[in-house]
Amino acid sequence: MDIVDLEDKYEGEYCVCMEGWSNEMKDAGNRKELWVRRMKEKGLRVKLALVDGRPAGMIQYVPIERGFAEGRDAYFGHCIWVHGYKGKGVGDQRKKGIGKSLLAAAEEDARALGAAGMAAWGVSLPVFMRASWFKKHGYKKVDKNAVAVLLWKPFAPDAVEPKWIKEKKKPELAPGKVTVSAFVNGWCPAMNMVFERAKRAAAEIGGPVEFQPVETADRAAFLEWGIADALFIDGKAVRTGPPPSYDKIRKKIARQAKKIKR
Repeated sequence: MDIVDLEDKYEGEYCVCMEGWSNEMKDAGNRKELWVRRMKEKGLRVKLALVDGRPAGMIQYVPIERGFAEGRDAYFGHCIWVHGYKGKGVGDQRKKGIGKSLLAAAEEDARALGAAGMAAWGVSLPVFMRASWFKKHGYKKVDKNAVAVLLWKPFAPDAVEPKWIKEKKKPELAPGKVTVSAFVNGWCPAMNMVFERAKRAAAEIGGPVEFQPVETADRAAFLEWGIADALFIDGKAVRTGPPPSYDKIRKKIARQAKKIKR
């Protein structure tokens, strides 16, 4: 296994989380590619783990001023991911120390860039990006927003703890309409899928359905709402992890549309 910086030749696989074999990835569109192009100019860092010359894991992180937490002199980790599917792509690469090696490489890089600490996003449930995994590697919980845990590893004694940027307002309902409010940042193909599926479903149902997109890659838009990625149908949040299928999203919207037609 080798840990390397992102190169152009690996960008395609990185943008689909090494899941180019998955038909579902087609629903994510090209939002990740656009996000990468935009964020490279704003300090995006990416490390890849190569197994037999093929990407098998990745970690991406940005200056915290471009992340989803308030802080300074630090980096914010959006995601660390190791391919875990048997018989597909590069196969199941979990439990081989890849995640640990990626995290260590990112921390070393952040230190070299002068950061006073590294923040990471984790989940309090035993699923993807487990907060407990980061705690095993020296991180501590410093803030929480529902199941989203903000974790922190200071590199210096005077490092300032970060805190989540919290939701500041909710989508407004349009009278006589089914409002489908979709927030998308672009950093995560899974969240991009949700946005694109909701957009397509709203357009196909039409009629009383009003689609309200919010592009939070625009920093001002993110700070205005305090929401990076989310889906609301008539103001009610839809659970987006794991991404609901197109049919499930469409049924939810159609159900609300029937109420309007009555």
